[in-house]
Amino acid sequence: MRRLMMLTLTLGFMLVLAGCGEKSQTEVVDALTEKMNELKGYKADAKMTLKMGTEPQVYDVEVWYQSPSNYRVNLKNAQKDQSQIILRNEEGVFVLTPALNKSFKFQSEWPKNSSQAYLYESLITDVTVDKDATFKATDDSYVFETKTRYQNNKMLPLQVVKFDRKTLEPVSVDVMDSDRNALVQVEFEKTKFNPNYSNSDFDVKKNMTGAQLEVPVMSSEEDIDFEAQYPTAEIQGVEPAGEKMIKTEEGKRAVLTFAGDEKQYTLIETKSKIVKEAAVTIAEGEPVDLGFTIGNMTENSISWSYEGIDFMLAAKNLTSDEMIMVAKSVQETAEK
Repeated sequence: MRRLMMLTLTLGFMLVLAGCGEKSQTEVVDALTEKMNELKGYKADAKMTLKMGTEPQVYDVEVWYQSPSNYRVNLKNAQKDQSQIILRNEEGVFVLTPALNKSFKFQSEWPKNSSQAYLYESLITDVTVDKDATFKATDDSYVFETKTRYQNNKMLPLQVVKFDRKTLEPVSVDVMDSDRNALVQVEFEKTKFNPNYSNSDFDVKKNMTGAQLEVPVMSSEEDIDFEAQYPTAEIQGVEPAGEKMIKTEEGKRAVLTFAGDEKQYTLIETKSKIVKEAAVTIAEGEPVDLGFTIGNMTENSISWSYEGIDFMLAAKNLTSDEMIMVAKSVQETAEK
C-alpha cells in the first residue's frame, strides 16, 4: 500500500511539472491565431528604421485596424516633414500624400497579398504559414524566425518576430537579407486592443484634411531647385548611359539613362505638382512599399514622390526585385 501511495504521488508530481512546462510552438501559434480572431481592432505605434542607405532613416508608424478590413497606416518622417497614409475601407485601397494634396486609389488586395512588418495580423500569418519557422521562448518574449511573403521583393527573405509572452502583443520585427543583415527594423512602442472607432475614421477626405493640419500642403510657388539624384544600386552589366537636364514651363526635368546588353532603365525626375482641388486618381498598378514612401508599381515601372520631387523609373527587362532595389537606392545620395 505504501509503495502504491509513493507511486501515485510521484506520478502526480510529474503531471504538475508537465503542466508548468513551456508552451510549444504549435500552442503559441494557436494562441496568437485565437487572439487575432477575437480582436475587433487595434491601434499600434511603432518606430521603423531603414538601413538600406548610407544613414539609417527612422519613421514613426501609426496603425489603426478595424475588423474585418479597415486599415489606416500613417508613415511619418519627422525630420523631413514627410507624411503618407495608406487607407483601406469598403471603397478600396488609397495612398494619400498630404503635402501634395494627392490621393491615389488602387485595385489591390493590400495588405493580404504580402508581408507587412508593422501589421499585427500579417505577422501572425507569417508565423502560421511558414511550416519551417523556428521558435524559442525567452523570459519575456516568444521569438519566431520565418520566411517573408513579399511578392515583389525577394531581397528580404527572412525575419525575426517577437511577441510579448504575457499579452501576445507585437514587440519587434527584424527583416533581413539573405546574409542575415537586418535592413528593416520595427520596434512597437504601444499596442491597444479593441479601441473604439467612429464611422469616419477610415474616410479618405477626413484623413487628408486631418493630416494637412500636421503637414501643410506645400506652396505651389515654392522654388525647388534640385540636382539630379542618382541610384546607387548596381545591376550587373548596366552602366550610366546619359544625363539630360531639360527646362520646361514647370521647371527642370532630369532624365537619366542606364543601359546594358540585356537590361536598361530610365529615371525621370521633376518637381512635384501641387493638386489645387483634391481628387482621387485611379492608379493602374499596385502599391509598393519603398520604405521611405509608397510608390505605384506596374509591370515595367515604379513612380513615387519624395521631398517635393516626382520620380518615374521606366525599365526594360528588369525584374521586380531589381526595380525596387534601384528605386530604394535613389534616396541614398543627393548627387552623383
